[in-house]
Amino acid sequence: MIRLGGIGPQLSSRLAAEGVETVLDLLLRIPARWEDRTEIARIGDLVPDGRPALLRGRVGKVRVRRRGRRGRGVVQAELADGDATIGVVWFNQTWIADRLKGRPEVFVYGPVRRDPRSEAPQLVNPEVEAADGGEEREGIIPVYRKIGPIGGRRLRKLMAQAIRALEHVEDPLPADLLAARGLPDLRTALQRLHRPPAPTAPAGRASWIDALNCGITPEHSRLAFEELLGLAGNVLRLRETRRFRRAPAFPDSGDPCRRLDLPFELTAAQRRVLDEILGDLARPFPMARLLEGDVGTGKTVVAALAAVHVLDGGGQVAMMAPTELLAEQHMATLTKLFAGSRWQPHLLTGSAPAAARRQVIRELADGTAGLVVGTHALIQAAVGFDRLGLVIIDEQHRFGVAQRQALLEKGAAPHLLVMTATPIPRSLALTVYGDLDLSILDELPPGRRPVRTVIRAPEQAPSVFEYMGREVAGGARGYVVFPLIEASDAIGAEALEDNLPKLRRLLPGVEIGMLHGRMGREEREQVYAAFQRGEIQVLAATTVIEVGVDVPQASMMVIASPERFGLSQLHQLRGRIGRGGRQSWCVLLAGGRLSARARRRLEIFQATRDGFKLAEADLELRGPGERTGLRQWGADGLLFADIFRDRELLEAAKRTVAELAARGLLRDTLDRLILKGGSTPSPAGANA
Repeated sequence: MIRLGGIGPQLSSRLAAEGVETVLDLLLRIPARWEDRTEIARIGDLVPDGRPALLRGRVGKVRVRRRGRRGRGVVQAELADGDATIGVVWFNQTWIADRLKGRPEVFVYGPVRRDPRSEAPQLVNPEVEAADGGEEREGIIPVYRKIGPIGGRRLRKLMAQAIRALEHVEDPLPADLLAARGLPDLRTALQRLHRPPAPTAPAGRASWIDALNCGITPEHSRLAFEELLGLAGNVLRLRETRRFRRAPAFPDSGDPCRRLDLPFELTAAQRRVLDEILGDLARPFPMARLLEGDVGTGKTVVAALAAVHVLDGGGQVAMMAPTELLAEQHMATLTKLFAGSRWQPHLLTGSAPAAARRQVIRELADGTAGLVVGTHALIQAAVGFDRLGLVIIDEQHRFGVAQRQALLEKGAAPHLLVMTATPIPRSLALTVYGDLDLSILDELPPGRRPVRTVIRAPEQAPSVFEYMGREVAGGARGYVVFPLIEASDAIGAEALEDNLPKLRRLLPGVEIGMLHGRMGREEREQVYAAFQRGEIQVLAATTVIEVGVDVPQASMMVIASPERFGLSQLHQLRGRIGRGGRQSWCVLLAGGRLSARARRRLEIFQATRDGFKLAEADLELRGPGERTGLRQWGADGLLFADIFRDRELLEAAKRTVAELAARGLLRDTLDRLILKGGSTPSPAGANA
């Protein structure tokens, strides 16, 4: 047993709350990035191109000032190396001023940018280390995300201690299996990720750092392969287990469309998928089906028809959504659809009043409540069902296997229907969700007019909002979407709160409401209801509206800083408009300094309405190691693997699992894994 210095009981409990309970848990938090600090630059040679530099120099004048309405602190200093002087600035880090006192000579590392006032080079938010402090400062330096209260140099020192424990770690994967894939063992992989060797030649060093930062080294692949083995193994075991379970059968009892208040005819795709689901529900073993449909194809209606079929057959139905807003929207939709039936949906969320929660839980337990819509509150221990027959999980990519399994275990082998509007190529869906049968809705309801998408520069905002004002005056409603709630010095993107006064100036006489994830449920419901009624005509929001929001009168959306969103997220947002008879417009107010790749992504989004084609484009446009907006699709909590980037590795894991199963070795191998494939690292085997 190895104990790390500087960790007392209080800090230990804080780390445990972050999932770090053992030394191996700590070592599995590999660096977020790696920085080349092998050479000290001269101030006189610096170019303000945004690239980072390592400097050693004497600290000159230091002053602290406040700026902005919120009084954010700015520390300004000068650094001299004998030949030249450079200005250094830190935002929102006023404690740096105290740290600089008494340390005339320091090392600093950070990006070199142009001072907006003097046009001279300036170092922005650099790390600072004492020149005589004996700290590690040169070489390829790992940079870690904070774990609870620990970050920066303190976390690097802690990791350096933890590396000594690697000699006690046994690899859960056989050496011949790793050798066949050309992968290092676990000990070597972690050693090289936390203390990467620095090639002497600058070109070799740059190539190695690029590979580290893109996550495409053999060391990264070793960790990803174990995760993907766990994922593929769990998928296979789930499918095999399901075949031997007995489920309540719900045979044909007539067309469920006649039992709901449907304001339209089903599309051919909806009818085909409904028939597939009803066929599954009639069998005496559990259905496990993935319903994948693009934005606006009518998945909720299909789910509601499956639900009424089960309810009329004597079962209970639970629908779980990832957010309260989406659960509330499903509740509103189902209330309308079930208005003419004998079933009333119930809502169960974490923020609901305690008395209301207790009543719903009581009625689910005694069978009085047949249909419930909720969030993670449904999988709490206090929730039980009398005869749970069908579990519906929406936006499946936001839940993990363990969460959906927790809800399934509330009943005796209930049927499972999972839904997603996040497009994914069919081949990849069959690999990641191999335990589920696949149904695809590929047809929009008749009468939908395609949304027109245009790209505009920020200086064109007045004319864009002038047009929105005219649309609103004609009875339409609109959205303005921002990537941030409030401004951030670290992220150059438009923020909701800062832009609200500007919006009110640009849209005089228009009632504007605000909606974001930090608002309470009651306030959120009031704003959304007012928007539905038309009392609020324009909704300024974050991506909290990207799923579940359905207002047919909304015909215009303006997205600020669209380059900050992935193609999938942009597609989801655009799906909030074009649901009525009016011609709808999606306007991308893109920043002026877009990279070539960012502009190409927006141009593809402008030209493409098919979500599946956008998913393929998203995959093709990525650079090595870049995360897509679809990363969460396979399983939540994947620490190292990316199911898109690592498709070949995923296929290899799938073949390996099949071979292990044929040899009767699968269970033992999966039990030994440290990385379980979508779950947090297990302490099993972490004898350090």
